[in-house]
Order: sequence, then structure tokens, then C-alpha cells
Amino acid sequence: MDEIKQCKMAKLANGNGVIAALAIDQRGALRKMFSRENYTGDVDGAAKQFKQLVSEELTPYASAILLDPEYGLAAADARSENAGLLIAYEQTGYDASEPGRFPDLLHDWSVQRIKAQGADAVKFLLYYDEAEGYDINDRKHAFVERIGSECAAEQMPFYLELLSYDASITDNSSKEFAKIKPEKVIRMMREFSKPQYHVDVLKVEVPVNMAYVEGFANSVADVVFSAEEAKAYFKEQSEATHLPFIFLSAGVSSELFQKTLLFAHEAGSTFNGVLCGRSTWQGAVPVFINEGEAAARDWLRTQGKANIEQLNAVLDKTAGSWKDR
Repeated sequence: MDEIKQCKMAKLANGNGVIAALAIDQRGALRKMFSRENYTGDVDGAAKQFKQLVSEELTPYASAILLDPEYGLAAADARSENAGLLIAYEQTGYDASEPGRFPDLLHDWSVQRIKAQGADAVKFLLYYDEAEGYDINDRKHAFVERIGSECAAEQMPFYLELLSYDASITDNSSKEFAKIKPEKVIRMMREFSKPQYHVDVLKVEVPVNMAYVEGFANSVADVVFSAEEAKAYFKEQSEATHLPFIFLSAGVSSELFQKTLLFAHEAGSTFNGVLCGRSTWQGAVPVFINEGEAAARDWLRTQGKANIEQLNAVLDKTAGSWKDR
């Protein structure tokens, strides 16, 4: 990694080299959260306002923030001086008109334009099913190669977010998918650690759905993996890449995410931080919609701050520096 990239990478991490970043690049997911509260006003304007609130109140406690160019530019300007900036390059969701969950880039953005906005890194989200077949996955490989080459040319760190799925299973929260998820997560990490993709950091799921792990499941009937089996998958995941990798929260509760990080550390996972979104700030959404900006700001200053400080305390115990990889 060249000196310019190393400098940008350092801006995204805390003093220990741990990436303790806040994610609020949600667009479709945020609109759905507003809809659940029966919001009927200006959704775009409200999304921009909410993101700015989150950035103002929580970035003093984060090493970086991930935002999108559509709703998040004002929030980027409002972030604390200590916080680095990642900007998402993909459109929200995926193309549902054909098999493959193909991604698309924001049409009027480029890595060069993201860099000009003062970003320290580019983030791109890819849905990937290693079993879906050559024709689909070769297109995805080429797609990521192009983005990686663009980032390399602009000397911008490339964060690749990977989400697993199975083309034959509609419910990713099901026991059926839980049984096959570990291999899918591990194999896609191996694939995108290859040098032709120019990836600098992998943003990934934990390898097992903790709702089906002994000690975390609601009932014995729900257990798919013993605690030792789950730990073995965390260890295998960690060994599947030479790149720095960080965990996404996938919308689980703040408490469960923190317990999962402790479990990963106990398993021997040498992860390098988190890009944590909804588990930190999602509780502010109903307050913002139903009680207004002042009440939402108060929630963020109390419960939101507590969520992120508790997470940071867990990271101090569990995560290693990105420089170690």
C-alpha cells in the first residue's frame, strides 16, 4: 500500500489502528423505517436532516462515518473533525429485473468525484452467491475489478462490503440459510482477497447467524451450531483473508452485536473493527418522526452516545489494528 493510501487509511481508524466507524449510508432501508412510522412528509428532506443529526451527535465518538452522496453530503460536512469519511459508490438495493442481484453504480458519480468531496475511502456493496454460476459471478468479478482499478488510479482506499445470499432461498434469516451461510461468507472473502480486485478492507457479515448458535438461540430447537462449531467458523473466516476486515452489524440490536464481537474474539478472530449502522442509531428514527428534531437529538446524545461508547469499549478489548494485516 502506498503512502497516500496509508495516510487515508489512518484517518479512518482510531489511535490504536482499529476502524471504529459509523455507517449511515442507508437509503432504501431508511425510507422503509420512515414508512413504518407512517411518515407522509418530504422523505428525501427528512432523510438528509436525520443523517445530519446522526453525524453531528455521534461522529465525535467514531473514527469515521460512512455516508451516501444522495442524502449524506450535508452530514459529511457536519461531522466531527476527528472522523474520517467513507462515501458509498453503489445505488441502493440491486437490479431485481434479472437473476443475480446485480449492482449498479451511482450514474453521476465516480471515484474521482468522491475524492473531490473530501472522502478518505470508497465503499461498494456487492451481493454474492458463490454457487450461482460462472456467467453471473464472472460479471460481478469484472465489475469489482473495474472499481478496484479506479480506486487504485485515484489512490483511494477501497472498502468492499460483501453480503451473502442463496438464489434458491428467499429468507436469509431462516434456519435453512443459516446452515449454508458460513461457507458462503468464507468463500466470498477468499475470492475478493485476490489482488486483481485491489480491495483494501473487507466489510463482512459474521459467518454464522447467532440466532442459531448455542447460548444465543431462543430455544434448543433453534440451535444449528454448537458454540465450538460457531467459533471454528469465526476462526476460519479470519484465516480466509490477508486483508484487514471489519464486521457490519446487519441491523441486530446493539447488545447482540457487542456480544457477537466478544464471541468472535474468544474464537480467535483477528478482525480490525466495525462499520456499525442501525444497531447504533435506529432507535432515534421513531423519535425523530413522531417527536421531532429536538427529541431525536436528545436520544442521540444519550442512548445513541451510550450505544457507540459501549461498542468502542468492546472494540478496545477485541479488535486489532488494520496495520497488523
